Amino acid sequence: MNRDARGPTRSSQECAGEPPARPDHLPSATLAALRFRAELLKRLRAFFDDRGFLEVDTPILSADTVVDRHLDAFSTELPCGPGRPPRRLWLHTSPEFHMKRLLAAGAEAIYQFAHVFRQGEIGPLHNPEFTMLEWYRAGDGPEQGMLLLSDLCEATLGRGPAEQVSYREAFEHRVGLDPLASPTDALVARCRELGLAVPLGFAEDDRDSWLDFLLTECVQAHLGRPRPAILYDYPASQAMLARVRGGDPPVAERFELYVDGIELANGYHELLDAAELRRRNRAVNAQRVADGNAPLPEESRLLAAMEAGLPSAVGVALGFDRLVMLAFGAKTLGQVLAFPIDRA
Repeated sequence: MNRDARGPTRSSQECAGEPPARPDHLPSATLAALRFRAELLKRLRAFFDDRGFLEVDTPILSADTVVDRHLDAFSTELPCGPGRPPRRLWLHTSPEFHMKRLLAAGAEAIYQFAHVFRQGEIGPLHNPEFTMLEWYRAGDGPEQGMLLLSDLCEATLGRGPAEQVSYREAFEHRVGLDPLASPTDALVARCRELGLAVPLGFAEDDRDSWLDFLLTECVQAHLGRPRPAILYDYPASQAMLARVRGGDPPVAERFELYVDGIELANGYHELLDAAELRRRNRAVNAQRVADGNAPLPEESRLLAAMEAGLPSAVGVALGFDRLVMLAFGAKTLGQVLAFPIDRA
């Protein structure tokens, strides 16, 4: 297999602009784009195979779902026979829970291409069903995790190694405030000074929403130009399923890859403390209820696996469709998906 760092190639004709509109019964992507996608898929499998990773395949339907303030999973009911209530199952938003259960069972380095599902995500860069490339390696810390992600990015996009920029540094440079130390009212005032159109319903004490808004409006578009960029050390309140590293102030050992202002991947130095995950689940569900959303199940088999002994590891989830889009030079996911939701 050709492993030239420039990645799969295509003709100049294929690179020229967006394809013309096609009838709804046809795929939205050209066959050239789909061939390119298949070649990139093979290339990524070789990348992980060469590094000793095992490809795994886990269920799409799950008894568990991640408790996230902003993610909503599709669900269905499984009949369980006469006189028994149906069982609630979720189309996973990520293969994370099952893959971590494999780590707890002794797996050391694993990866997976998984179809995942998220409600309400439709647009040029979003589709309710999309392909996620996710991987975990036991024993890695944040530096090893970011290096592997940078190597993958260079091998597929050929734009040089990713630069590493702390969340604090990027925010201070583009917003002019320290995101880890500034009070929430200073974030609110900065939005008003910049004349930003703040979404309706923002509570003035909802610090993370103001941080996310300023990051999206002022910082994100500048990330990953011209080189890919890895943003790391997020606010501790945005740890999700990552560890928090003590300090003044503490930070979440979480990192994200950006290319041309587009978020491609999210990585964690994985949380190992089941009691802390239970605490976070309760806190997130309280936020969901305050936002007017239904709470999600807080108990899971992942918690049992963590209590049994989850090894120290780094995990990364990457949007494969977005990677194909950037590598192919497309402008929308529909140009690299055979049948996005409007043609499914």
